[in-house]
Amino acid sequence: MIRRELAGELEKMAGWFPVVTLTGPRQSGKSTLVRAVFSDYEYVNLEDVETRRAALDDPVGFIRRRPSRLIIDEAQYAPELFSMIQAASDERGETGQYVLSGSQNFLLLKSIQQSLAGRAGILTLMPLSYREAAGVAPGLTEYILTGGYPRIYDAGMPRDVFFRNYIATYVERDVGELMNVRNLAAFRSMLALLAAQAGQLVNHSRIASDLGVATATVKSWLSVLQAGHIVFELRPLHTSARKRLTKSPKLYFHDTGLLCHLLRISTPEQLRDSPMRGAVIENFAVAERLRLHLNRGEEPELYFYRDDSKREIDLIDLTDEPLAVEVKSGETYRGSFARHLDAVCPDIAVAKGRRVVAYMGSERYRSEGVEVVPLGDLDGLL
Repeated sequence: MIRRELAGELEKMAGWFPVVTLTGPRQSGKSTLVRAVFSDYEYVNLEDVETRRAALDDPVGFIRRRPSRLIIDEAQYAPELFSMIQAASDERGETGQYVLSGSQNFLLLKSIQQSLAGRAGILTLMPLSYREAAGVAPGLTEYILTGGYPRIYDAGMPRDVFFRNYIATYVERDVGELMNVRNLAAFRSMLALLAAQAGQLVNHSRIASDLGVATATVKSWLSVLQAGHIVFELRPLHTSARKRLTKSPKLYFHDTGLLCHLLRISTPEQLRDSPMRGAVIENFAVAERLRLHLNRGEEPELYFYRDDSKREIDLIDLTDEPLAVEVKSGETYRGSFARHLDAVCPDIAVAKGRRVVAYMGSERYRSEGVEVVPLGDLDGLL
């Protein structure tokens, strides 16, 4: 089993809260992780039809007949259990009683908010980070092409086979169950459009026009993809300076393997020659920084900067000490890469030494107050 960085945070949460909840995309390794960390707990999975029926028919008996250390996988399928979990955990008054996991994050978190507010510690497990996959992914380019879903590495499965089935089995199923999507052809087309616009400003009306569906439909489908941790939005940084700043968010994929699959990029040569190369590498950098904070149990505060003078910084990380990152897809650093960092960072209170150009080269050094860092080391900057 690949060691997951979130394991220690799960153990901490179990020492603080009576209920620990683990969310994240399907196939990110949630079940494997909770069973490894809480190996002495009883385990039930509500994807099993008979187990789910028992939980729905008799939620009181389902909880009462089981020990006080219990993992419930895909817990969102039996929302009636949550009130009983609240009553049982309050009755015992102990920490670490229940571990809940699920992939339909919208339904899971809705049930927690209704019944377990203040009683549940919530963490999110994303696919493997580059650092986690370092022992099985031979290099950064291969990781970007493959992504971080553990099953690809565990089973030695071809990437295209995994992602083709992942989209059909999980992504489309979740959207179908939550939104009753009947036009799956249009939904598949939207996934391809989103991939082609990775790293760009979100334009719902343009996507809707290209698909021939209503803007409200696009927003609904996109909300489910966000809830399922397939895509995420990066918000623009707003400052007090009197500048006209972009208001629209950018769109990224949580996993670059899925992004490359949708873009039909499958080899290092295709990535090298693709007009989407810069966007894919920028997507990697932003998603990797997001995973860094989620794996530390932190709420990420990530933004980008763009003003009416066309000055732009790819990533502003305010989670800890402010950090500004420009992402470059080349292997050679040039001083011009830092011009927007030099111009903007004094206005947004990013100190020298926290201004970074991340690139595909292998050397790390400082150049005129800017940290030049290999992209693979980006998650090491805290």
